[in-house]
Amino acid sequence: MFLVAGLPTELKVSFWIWFVGGILGLLGGILGMLASLVLFAAAPGAATLVLLLMVLAAAVGATQIVFALAMKEGKRWARLGLTALTGATLVLAVVNAIIGVGQGGNWAGFLISLAATVLLWLPNSQAHFAAARSSGNTSSE
Repeated sequence: MFLVAGLPTELKVSFWIWFVGGILGLLGGILGMLASLVLFAAAPGAATLVLLLMVLAAAVGATQIVFALAMKEGKRWARLGLTALTGATLVLAVVNAIIGVGQGGNWAGFLISLAATVLLWLPNSQAHFAAARSSGNTSSE
């Protein structure tokens, strides 16, 4: 599951960025869900919203892990999914900055996602996905 032998360096780096980020997102969502339970005593309405956001964060983290593992196997749909997650990260950072909640946007998270996404589309990465497709390794595409 964690073997990256045979992958171009660009995909190795991108895989680990996406995989570790997904683990952190999943764990953060789970911990946030547990922490939101305390909030129910003081503000049930706010706690419900926080709980839903933490469930969403955990789901995105889990999805990111699945996409990273599939991307490593040469699945083009996973590369597109990770690219879409980067777009969603940009939208959330902009909305967060406009609303003024928190630290003004998650620009660091977006930039890390952008770097990992760029690595997915470089020539060596493109060649890996093309080779995986031509070898029949991506039967579920």
